Amino acid sequence: MTGTAPTLDQIRDFKGKYPKQLWYLFGTEMWERFCFYGLRGMLTVFMVTQLDMGEKAANLQYGAIQAFVYAFTFIGGVFADKILGFQKSLFWGATLMILGGFIIAMAPQDYFYIGICFNIIGTGFFKPNISTMVGQLYKDGDGRRDAGFGLFYAGINLGAFLGGLAMVWIGKGYSWRLAFALVGIVMIISLINFVWRRREFGPIGLSPLHPDLSASKRKGYEIAVYIGSLITLPAIYKMVTNTEYTDLFMYIIGPLTLVYLGWEMRRFNYAENMKLLAAMVFVIFSVFFWAFFEQSGGSLSLFALYNLEDNLLGVTIDPNSVNNSANSLFVIAFSAPLGLLWLWLNKRKKEPNSVVKFGLGFLLLGAAFYIFKSTFGFANAQGITSLEVFTLAYFVITFGELCLSPIGLSLMTKLSPVKIHGLMMGMWFLASAYGQYIAGLLGAGLATPGEYVLTVQVPEEEGLMSSRTIAWKDTSGTTMTFDKMEIVLTTKEADTSRIEWKAVPSAEFTVAKINAAQDTIAWKVTEIPNNGSATLSLPSKLMARKDMEASIAPRSIERLKCYTDGYGKLGLYALIAGVALILISPLVRKLMREVH
Repeated sequence: MTGTAPTLDQIRDFKGKYPKQLWYLFGTEMWERFCFYGLRGMLTVFMVTQLDMGEKAANLQYGAIQAFVYAFTFIGGVFADKILGFQKSLFWGATLMILGGFIIAMAPQDYFYIGICFNIIGTGFFKPNISTMVGQLYKDGDGRRDAGFGLFYAGINLGAFLGGLAMVWIGKGYSWRLAFALVGIVMIISLINFVWRRREFGPIGLSPLHPDLSASKRKGYEIAVYIGSLITLPAIYKMVTNTEYTDLFMYIIGPLTLVYLGWEMRRFNYAENMKLLAAMVFVIFSVFFWAFFEQSGGSLSLFALYNLEDNLLGVTIDPNSVNNSANSLFVIAFSAPLGLLWLWLNKRKKEPNSVVKFGLGFLLLGAAFYIFKSTFGFANAQGITSLEVFTLAYFVITFGELCLSPIGLSLMTKLSPVKIHGLMMGMWFLASAYGQYIAGLLGAGLATPGEYVLTVQVPEEEGLMSSRTIAWKDTSGTTMTFDKMEIVLTTKEADTSRIEWKAVPSAEFTVAKINAAQDTIAWKVTEIPNNGSATLSLPSKLMARKDMEASIAPRSIERLKCYTDGYGKLGLYALIAGVALILISPLVRKLMREVH
């Protein structure tokens, strides 16, 4: 584009509710969030159905990937603050995300983790810096800031709605390669939108390096950041593919971040440091909010895959698409009206303060998880439950999110000095990283009632009937038992079709032939313990295989019970956190001083 770039004062002296630059950032972020949330909504489904992961492993892997995505937003924020500036950081992040999408699309099952690593670094450079640019469009004390972040948040969710609705549907129903390729295609659109409007941001997001620094040194620092971020790829790959390394990383990065923040706080006065302490209260509570909320990409994604009907108000629709997009649709519908409500209340000096808003967010989150729990009462005998009730929970959870997330983004810029805006925005997303990490741990517990070790005894005798003795032992330490469980026996040889037998253990059984490649053994049962054994008898021509494997898991209805009981506990914890925040709001307000 041509023309003179506006000054910072000209940008901030806008008329009306929103500056025009906000709309440009809205478009750039919308397409990036299409990719991010579309990819997020595919992760656990892809890992379970295409990479043959168990539910527990998929939840842990989901938590690890998402944790690294958000952890690297902190690192990206630091480099933007110190060297690149927000604009170049955004450009570099988008480029890496484009590469990541196309790498996975080449061979999803082979290159999945390589492409994910590119996306982790790319999001780290992109996400915190565009949010910080939104904050810099406003003067300190501008009452329109929260409404601006509300509109920006609607842009995030428009992209999230489109990506969440489309990408998992394309992956499951048509082509996983195409679904992952959309990440690269749509990020190109996002990048073009930003580059086309770049001049309109004037000095916002330019390099923070001292103006007296020579051009060659500036370029050298920037190239060092680009090369350094690429050099980290093997280490990220190692950590992402091994969740034990994720644990170690999370144990280290948080304390180091707090030490670094403490070092930076030496430069600020008492009032500024008190505001930073208030910001840390919001950061800490947000960890727990996201740990519960982010079940949507983990355990709730598997819940939708296995336990939801495919009918919503008479319309046939993929439950995973609903799980990935319902929340975003509700945010689109209600974020702007809620932002205007805050403005209306602000003019009348009746707007709830930010701490109370956070508390309300937790209360609504708790109510939503109790609705998730209630879906058990709507399930049929096969453990398939109501998509309408499930969607109602997302309707409630949306208002909890709107009370917290856009306000949180705004608070990080309100409460932190300009020199560390990128750092504090990165800390906000680092809190999300810990939330994602804990979400994976919680989801693994919900999705997997036990870890079963099974042994299959191969008989020596020949005859018309052969047997397999199957012993199962729960090594997870759980004390749960189930009315019915399924044992799945599988055989697989190079020159034959896969043969699978499904059994529900008890003392009596019958044999029912389904087809040449599959037999089902149905046992009558009232209850079995988590540790036990059973003997199967089948025609020897089918059982005389040496490659027999076995697995065991609760039936769908028992899996549903585990999910819903867990969601009830999460709902209780969220309600407790909400009440605690409201009770301590006067103390936090003192730390915040004049900030509303």
